[in-house]
Amino acid sequence: MAKLKTLEDLFEHQLKDLYSAEKQGVAALTKMIKATEDQKLKQALETHLEETKAQKDRLEQICELVGTSPGRMKCKAMEGLVEEGEETIEEDATPEVKDAGLIASVQRMEHYEIAGYGTAAHFAERLGHAEAAKLLRQTLEEEQKTDTLLNDLAKSYINEKAE
Repeated sequence: MAKLKTLEDLFEHQLKDLYSAEKQGVAALTKMIKATEDQKLKQALETHLEETKAQKDRLEQICELVGTSPGRMKCKAMEGLVEEGEETIEEDATPEVKDAGLIASVQRMEHYEIAGYGTAAHFAERLGHAEAAKLLRQTLEEEQKTDTLLNDLAKSYINEKAE
């Protein structure tokens, strides 16, 4: 593991962590979409899958802007969240309960990413990486929008159907 001596080192570490998280998110969302019964939820996850692919590409662009590589780091936190999501897929549950569980799993993933992107955007601003900060904030807004959409679906009818 590289030594983190400066805020710049920590910022680059955060970018690598987020890149790994997004890569894992692409694979996880693909599996979750297949396990989802509700069509509105399926559509929301399909839309977010495409966003996640774009976010991964955006992180590559940010790394290039700041002169680093996304590297091969493994985000252990996302790995654990993905594993929990896969357990939800494997549960012997009704489709309605499984859909509610998948929303909970994806929201946990989103909350992790929201924290990471907020932190990375602040680091970028502090370090004078204005363009990187702008791109990180764009992704942060997308993650927050997805979280709100999933929350709305859960509260408006999916959790009720799971009862």
